[in-house]
Amino acid sequence: MNLLKKNFGKRLKSMLKVDFRRMFTMPTVYIMLAISLALPVLILVMTSFVGGSENAMSFTNVWQAIGSAGGNAMSMDLTSMCNINLLYFLAAIFVCLFVGEDFSSGYVKNLFTVRSQKTDYVLSKTIVLFAASVGMFVLYFIGAMIGGGIAGLSFDAAAVGASAGGIIACMISKIFFALVFVSIALTLATVGKQKLWLSILGALAAGMLLFTMIPMMTPLDAGAFNVALCVLGGPLFAAGLGAVSNVILNKTSLV
Repeated sequence: MNLLKKNFGKRLKSMLKVDFRRMFTMPTVYIMLAISLALPVLILVMTSFVGGSENAMSFTNVWQAIGSAGGNAMSMDLTSMCNINLLYFLAAIFVCLFVGEDFSSGYVKNLFTVRSQKTDYVLSKTIVLFAASVGMFVLYFIGAMIGGGIAGLSFDAAAVGASAGGIIACMISKIFFALVFVSIALTLATVGKQKLWLSILGALAAGMLLFTMIPMMTPLDAGAFNVALCVLGGPLFAAGLGAVSNVILNKTSLV
């Protein structure tokens, strides 16, 4: 048993090294990270300058770019649609691009032929792509602070029904909730394989179905319950869909 665990640990460590190296040699990851940083700056600055402070559709507080308090999933105004939740779709697209490249280049077929097991592949991809999504959320937060400062928006959390602790809990919840989108996109990428358009279309469609859940699960005034739900639920959901991805890879052709 110890030998099996040791072998699994070595295989996973090796697979993670390969995946991280491949990811950081792809221009796509830097483009996605740059978009994550620039997006809130553009949104906050442009809506403030164009819409004006009296426009109900414009941002008046920097924390509106992170979310809304109370978990109102039915709000359809600009501040609820153009906030950090857009990153879930960006992360899903990156998952499809990253995994699709493995199949289109023939790398994945060679990988499974030579050494790696499909379980290692799925787990490694989940960890690496989750790490990329964490980077996106962190950069978006930084961009929101920069954009809010440029636009002269209020940083008063109490004005939007939040607090410093709630905002921290909100960000932690949002980051771990990204595991849901990453695992869904990974599963769909294993279904689409070289058909990148199919993977992306499926990931975006699934994301739209889950979009209304995000404000409820990760409100701006999040608490310990929201954090626990996302920190525990995200990995469990990823493990379940990871098993599905493993079955798909075992039962279908790799080309």
